[in-house]
Amino acid sequence: MTPDILDRSPTAGSSDLPSRSSPSIPNSLHGPILIGVSIGVGTVAWSGNMTTLPVAMFFPLLWAKSSARLVAAAVSASYFLAASRGLPMGVANFYAADLWPGLLLWAMASAGFSLVHAVLWTGQPEKRRGVRYLLAMVLMGVPPFGIAGWAHPLTAAGVLFPGWGWFGLGATAILLVVMTGRRWQIAVAVLLGLYARSATDWTQPKVPDSWKGVDLALGQNLGREGALRYHRDLIATVRAEGEEARFVVLPESALGFWTPTIAHVWQHDLPGSGVTVIAGAAVIDAAGYDNVMVAISEAEARILYRERMPVPVSMWQPWRAWLGQRGGAHAHFFTNPVVELGGQRIAPLICYEQLIVWPVLQSMLHKPDMIVAAGNGWWTSGTSIIAIQNASTSAWARLFDLPLVTAFNSQAEE
Repeated sequence: MTPDILDRSPTAGSSDLPSRSSPSIPNSLHGPILIGVSIGVGTVAWSGNMTTLPVAMFFPLLWAKSSARLVAAAVSASYFLAASRGLPMGVANFYAADLWPGLLLWAMASAGFSLVHAVLWTGQPEKRRGVRYLLAMVLMGVPPFGIAGWAHPLTAAGVLFPGWGWFGLGATAILLVVMTGRRWQIAVAVLLGLYARSATDWTQPKVPDSWKGVDLALGQNLGREGALRYHRDLIATVRAEGEEARFVVLPESALGFWTPTIAHVWQHDLPGSGVTVIAGAAVIDAAGYDNVMVAISEAEARILYRERMPVPVSMWQPWRAWLGQRGGAHAHFFTNPVVELGGQRIAPLICYEQLIVWPVLQSMLHKPDMIVAAGNGWWTSGTSIIAIQNASTSAWARLFDLPLVTAFNSQAEE
């Protein structure tokens, strides 16, 4: 990205329109160059490496430099599609189908992001562009558009402003808005300076004392085998991990369907261990099911958390209710943002909630003591989705200076 490509700063009296072309770059190449750079930004920023997240902050610059609404839509779609490039393969793995369903869902998911940024794009003076981009950030951070608000540039705040909390989030938002104006070079210089400072003092979020997250590699068999042997094997794993921890976290769906029988099996085998288990499960009701975290100890077994935002389409299927049908996971949008266990306030995030903005920020409003993130990513084999989830949750934990415990299930090793 060089000034002769990106700088379309108008001369006085030209209404600050970003459509003027650099003498060295023909108008016909302006759009394709922005689209190509946008693809690169989405690919690099969302590679699954937390240190590359700040690259996403170049997106509003590319959006602002678009010469027309159609170009802005293409730039937005290119960024989003590149950032979410693992979706088609993941959907194909999940449904054991070819790539076409995944490609269709990929395109549908990008439509909301592209629509918001295309509608709010303007060629008017930079103050209006800044306000409109700020509105786009908000819309992509909260429902309904925020339901598919992946690849949000605000996630980079944890890399640039570790420990700053809400002030760091605000500072990142200001930088993103400045990127849309004539002084974008200043924003880039500040961004590079902050990144260099962060790179010299790099630390991962700490794991709290007496907590342990257990990663599994059981593939799609996780939670689908209700046999007693399966649960006894998991309990043996927990007891082994519990020699060094009082709280052990297992991945999403680890226990399968949550029933009184399953609760009894676990409580029967935990006495004497001193361990409390936090594990994923599903609770069925007449209309569908809840994706939950349960807490099990010698003294009690209870539902700890109900997922606020299950994966759209594959889990959350609201159209079923509209058609008078049953099934699908319930979305508890703004309920239970923080739960209490062992005298600590926990911000729970299950799978998809780690990819979007509003669940974690809602939890942060309630001042939790730590973040617990669980996922079941067997279907992401061949993609970087789990790595992106880890990068996102780590960034948020760094921003608010909170301990982080994670537990993921991946594809079984061959």
